[in-house]
Amino acid sequence: MTTTAAPRHDWMLTDINALFALPFNDLLFQAQQVHRAHFDANAVQVSTLLSIKTGACPEDCKYCPQSGHYTTQLKKEKLLEIEKVVEQAKAAKEAGASRFCMGAAWRSPRDKDLLAVEEMVRQVKALGLETCMTLGMVNGEQANRLASAGLDYYNHNLDTSPEYYGEITTTRTYSDRLETLATVREAGMKVCSGGILGMGEGAQDRSALLQQLAQLNPHPESVPINMLVKVPGTPLENVEDLDPIEFIRAIAVARIMMPQSHVRLSAGREQMSESTQALAFLAGANSIFYGDKLLTTGNPQAARDRALFAKLGLHPETRETCESEPAQSERLAQRAAQNARNERMADLAMDASI
Repeated sequence: MTTTAAPRHDWMLTDINALFALPFNDLLFQAQQVHRAHFDANAVQVSTLLSIKTGACPEDCKYCPQSGHYTTQLKKEKLLEIEKVVEQAKAAKEAGASRFCMGAAWRSPRDKDLLAVEEMVRQVKALGLETCMTLGMVNGEQANRLASAGLDYYNHNLDTSPEYYGEITTTRTYSDRLETLATVREAGMKVCSGGILGMGEGAQDRSALLQQLAQLNPHPESVPINMLVKVPGTPLENVEDLDPIEFIRAIAVARIMMPQSHVRLSAGREQMSESTQALAFLAGANSIFYGDKLLTTGNPQAARDRALFAKLGLHPETRETCESEPAQSERLAQRAAQNARNERMADLAMDASI
């Protein structure tokens, strides 16, 4: 396998299933090779996620406590004031985050709400943070407005495979999601898109989800892999838990298939042991959400994450908002080339001493 080959968009399900079927050690070794070819293996990109509008969503996603279709303990909240969002962004930066993500429980944003959202983007970006929004479906005009405001990333997850999608959501289609991603890309923003595992899907659905993500050209710059957080009152509250090893396999396969993407260990970390999280980083995860909550569900607190980073020798990735993805890729390629030269020189020195 060539770890520095150009990203592929033609993965067949048979290829993906074969990766999932590898012995666990072989799969992680392959994922590590790919990871180290493109990234600092001990750096983790840190984001913070804030719910800027909570609850009463008209969608019927069966995993989501924000859906207006289900009775949960979630308190509904209107769109946050811009000043409160900026305060949270400042706190996130002080805690070590390099990206600030904002989520609103909408099917799609209304124009009057978009005005406030645009100002949030401008003010958060002025703090020196990368910005990300997840607002549901957006059309071309809305995407262009967000891009003009300076939005770096737009998150819109595919959730699961096309075949299983109807078991999870009925109020929008898979093609709706793909269309939003295409619209965001056309507007010039980076794409954040992944899925949720442990929703009762089969192994083939996990392969098909990753196939869909890898078919996007270019690949999403950020790929969140979520473990379902089972919330009382939602239809999936009693679904069978996914084996953590199967979750780690999905992280590793995502790393191999999308070598230049940040693979984010996302929702579900509150329920994961430190050992499971460590395996996820070993498998190629190099991004996390940092803070007390992910929108409305629990997340390990920053102090716990700092302690885990210290145990594993990890450090937050330093990302400047002025550095483009190509510039970062070039810098990492130069580092990999230098490492290769150093290894060759060491081999020659060893040969000479024999």
